[in-house]
Amino acid sequence: MKTLGMIAGLGPESTIDYYRLIIAAYRDRTRDDSYPPMIINSLNLQQIIRLMEAQDYVTVADVMVAEIQKLANAGAEFGLISSNTPHIAFDAIRSRSAIPLISIVEATRDVALAQGLNRLGLFGSGFTMKAKFYPEIFARKGIAVVMPKPEDQAYIHQKYMDELVKGIFLPETRASLMKIVDRMKKEDGIQALILGGTELPLILRDAPDCGIPFLDTARIHVNAAVQEMLS
Repeated sequence: MKTLGMIAGLGPESTIDYYRLIIAAYRDRTRDDSYPPMIINSLNLQQIIRLMEAQDYVTVADVMVAEIQKLANAGAEFGLISSNTPHIAFDAIRSRSAIPLISIVEATRDVALAQGLNRLGLFGSGFTMKAKFYPEIFARKGIAVVMPKPEDQAYIHQKYMDELVKGIFLPETRASLMKIVDRMKKEDGIQALILGGTELPLILRDAPDCGIPFLDTARIHVNAAVQEMLS
C-alpha cells in the first residue's frame, strides 16, 4: 500500500471534495471498510494566485517542489497537486520532485482517449484557459481542445475566483455556464467538456444532462491516484 501525498488548498473547497472522493474510491475498491493512507499539505491559495497573475511560473515551480519535499519527508511515496492551474509548471515541478507525481492533465487525456473523444471544450480558471498545457498534451494523442470565446472565458474566470473557490454555488451561475456549453456544442462541435478546474465539478457535477459528457478532472485524478495507491 503506497502512501499518497496531496498538495491541497488550491482551493479549500476542492480539497474537501478530493478527500471525500479518495476515501470513496478507495473503499469501493477494497471493500473492507478501511481508509487510505494519505498526507495533505494545504497551501496558501492567495500566494499561488499572485504568482499566476505575475506569470512567475519559475517561482510557482519552486514553491511546489519545496512543498512536495515536505510530503516526501513525512512519508509520502507518490503525490498529486489537487488543482489544474499549477500544472502550467508541471514539467518543471515533476522533473525536480522528490516523489513521482500524477498529472491531472495526462490522466484526463487518457480517459478522453479511452472514450474515443477527439474534440473537447475546456472550462477552467482564466490562467488554465489561456495557457497551452491542455491543448499541447492532448494534441500529442490527436485530440483537439477548444476554448470558450474570450468574453465567455472572462465570465468563467470571474465566477470561478469570486464564487466557486469561495464555496459559493449559485443556480444562476450554473445556468449561465450551461448556456456556454450549449454554444460550444453548436458552434465548436465539441463532443465533451473538460471541467479543467477542480471547483467546477462542485457546481456542474449534478447539472442537467446537456447531451455531452463532462470529464470531471477531480474524479479522474482521484481514480488514478487510488489505482497507484493499490498497485
